[in-house]
Amino acid sequence: MDTRLTAEQDEIRRTLRELLHKRCGAEELRAAVDSPAGYDPALWSALADQLGLPGLALPEAYGGVGCSTTELALACEETGRALAPSPLLAGSVLAAPLILALGTEAQRAALLPPLAAGTRTATLAVPGHALTTALALTGGNGGEWAGGGRAGGVQARHGADGWRLYGQADQVLDGHCASLLVVAAHTGGFARSRTLLFLVEGDAVGIVRARRTALDATRPQGRIELRDVAAELLGSADQDVLAALSELGDTAAAVLAAEAVGAAGRALERTVEYVGQREQFGRPVGSFQAVKHRLADVYVEVQAARSAACYAAWATAHGQRVGRLALAQALEALRCAAGEAIQLHGGIGFTWEHEAHLYFKRAAGDELLFGPVHRLRERAAEEAGLFVRGEVAV
Repeated sequence: MDTRLTAEQDEIRRTLRELLHKRCGAEELRAAVDSPAGYDPALWSALADQLGLPGLALPEAYGGVGCSTTELALACEETGRALAPSPLLAGSVLAAPLILALGTEAQRAALLPPLAAGTRTATLAVPGHALTTALALTGGNGGEWAGGGRAGGVQARHGADGWRLYGQADQVLDGHCASLLVVAAHTGGFARSRTLLFLVEGDAVGIVRARRTALDATRPQGRIELRDVAAELLGSADQDVLAALSELGDTAAAVLAAEAVGAAGRALERTVEYVGQREQFGRPVGSFQAVKHRLADVYVEVQAARSAACYAAWATAHGQRVGRLALAQALEALRCAAGEAIQLHGGIGFTWEHEAHLYFKRAAGDELLFGPVHRLRERAAEEAGLFVRGEVAV
């Protein structure tokens, strides 16, 4: 593994950082999260037109750039630094890879080019609070998270007029505004139940969508109610959807780890800048040894997480699955960096007017959505065979 960035990767990072610095400052960020969509459509168009960001990891045959997970993770590290709200995670990291992996050639040709161009947005909708379960991040995804043939979740019924969906998904990233929904649903009743993925237009008859109040406003979520809604099966009914979701989970974890590292690094930078300016007892707060030690500990955490995230992005592109461990390390580093940012900014860090609380909410929100950290590590240990029947393998 060569940790040096290529010229292309360095250009992606530099250009994206410059654009976000100009277009996603503190005022622009607050205006974006308060808008109905939860992000700035003009910024999203700029990211698509100037950088091809939505299609960065999609094949050129479908209008994408043709890069690997490494470049996508690098881009997400920059969006994480700025806490930039955008459809990137829901569409490019979750929905588009599933369409690419499971969709028919006709579905790929019809759906991926507009997603790569940023003219359409998409998201993955799973029932309840089951995103981390569906992606097999903290455990196996072969359970009843999508309904299991019983009441609740999202159910699919096949009739003379095609597939129809009914049910509810409560915690869907960009669920209130995405124009295309990839919905996980159970079908076949209790005895023969299985999970399938379906394509649903965001404006289909029978859909009721509403934005939810989320802990992290920079990652907007929506509630989706499906009331006998027409749907199109993604791919064929005999595909192993659970395996595809599990594979996607590890890739998404690697990308999320890079995003969390970006946020943690920026939180640390802002804290170092502040303690160098704030004075107490006639000297900068940052000159006190205790403060230096605390910031040094955060620096070590962030650098360790960055190394893990870099390796996970590289390993994912080479068929290895270590994303969960990298995500656990990155979420822990972000929580540490955001917590110290609140503390070392003093009284101002506890106010809504300051940006420090946005990083703290990102840390807490991501751990609720994709963690917790100890479960991510436990799942990685299980897959590695470290525990056998409750004992440590030797």
